[in-house]
Amino acid sequence: MDRESTQTQNQSNVGELEIMLPPEYKVKFYNDDYTTMEFVVAVLVSVFKKGRIEAEFLMRTVHEKGSAVVGVYPYDIAFTRAEIATKAARKAGFPLRITVER
Repeated sequence: MDRESTQTQNQSNVGELEIMLPPEYKVKFYNDDYTTMEFVVAVLVSVFKKGRIEAEFLMRTVHEKGSAVVGVYPYDIAFTRAEIATKAARKAGFPLRITVER
């Protein structure tokens, strides 16, 4: 096999490679009787980078349905954002429950 054939074959093999994306995890907020709606919106805006309108919609969904998925991320990002939000809630004296699920 000459050099040109080898290069062509290598190039065609590269085109066949598949990029595997990491699995995604859902971050879910749960309603409670103590965490204020304003706090939930503030966390969604500051930690989850939601716009004000989307944050208010998600907060309403949590309030009315009992829970809502507020974002879907690779595991490390989902876990970190959930942890930051949980710590902020505890520091503010709120029992906001947040889970990370597959």
